[in-house]
Amino acid sequence: MENESFAMKGGEGPHSYARNSTFQRDAIEVCKKSIQEAIAKNFDPKANAEHKIVIPICIADLGCSTGPNAFISMQTIIDAIELKFQSQGLVSQIPEFLVFYNDQVTNDFNTLFKNLPPNRKYFAVGVPGSFHGRLFPRETLHFVHSSSSLCWLSTVPKEITDRTSNAWNKGRINHTNAPKEVADAYATQYKMDLATFLHARAQELVHNGLMLLQIPVASDMILDSDVNPNKVFELLGSCLLDMTKEGLVSEEKVDCFNVPFLYSPVKNVKAILEINEYFNIEWMETKDIKDIFVISSAQIFVSTIRAAVEELIEKHFGGEIVDELFGRYTEKVKEFANIMNSEKLKIAMLYVLLKRKSKA
Repeated sequence: MENESFAMKGGEGPHSYARNSTFQRDAIEVCKKSIQEAIAKNFDPKANAEHKIVIPICIADLGCSTGPNAFISMQTIIDAIELKFQSQGLVSQIPEFLVFYNDQVTNDFNTLFKNLPPNRKYFAVGVPGSFHGRLFPRETLHFVHSSSSLCWLSTVPKEITDRTSNAWNKGRINHTNAPKEVADAYATQYKMDLATFLHARAQELVHNGLMLLQIPVASDMILDSDVNPNKVFELLGSCLLDMTKEGLVSEEKVDCFNVPFLYSPVKNVKAILEINEYFNIEWMETKDIKDIFVISSAQIFVSTIRAAVEELIEKHFGGEIVDELFGRYTEKVKEFANIMNSEKLKIAMLYVLLKRKSKA
């Protein structure tokens, strides 16, 4: 499988991300008050007010997709910053805001900008490119936000598509129920990617700049009666295998296809954040999916997954298999109903606010 840029399903059609990202929206809404309190406690308006000329506060939203969730996040952050200025008697010094919306080069930025809130309190700019590398000049950002995006790897680990490797992931599209070498390859890639992300943002943020991350993770404790969230892709992979047996999909194509996505255990993500040399952790909170979102039907569950991976599948297999694949996936989800049970499905959201350390 080639390492290509891909994004969430664009447009505003029935399978688009814009219409099938309720979980991501609810993950923002459920913690909005805590997010605003954390920002109010840690944002320093006087640092901006010290300039003779009031400079705009620059905010980057990384992994914005097509909205509308990104718009909710930006308004939440800007409202919290404005309240901090007001609370310190600096109303006259509230600056203008400049928001950089970032996603992969294949993202549907047209839909995003078409739907920008008309009464927004900021100027908006699009920045295409992978957030796993540098995107902005040094010390130009005051605030960075990323929601539901850091579960995506920068690339599929090379060794799992190497037929000569012990980590060759034949017949699977993710690491679930794969040999230990496959799981290790995914975990290693995740660790490298998150470390690279933190290093890049450390270059771009100003001194004491803030970064709010909302990271989908797996719960640390998963019992035999529970459902590992990565099971989502195991079921999808089983549908592809069924289609190979019927001659609808090439077995070779399935063997070299892997989804670059990982619900890493909470403790592993925390460990990476805690040992990084660039940021202090100012606030951290974890919420289970049962406290965020109720999955009401197989159709809603499948539509959420389809909006995230359809572009990836189309690029590898072609668009002609998509409807058939997700029709079969819907039936499998119905058969394995526990995957829709928010008490059993061990997905969580890790919320963390980081502050850039003083630069030597």
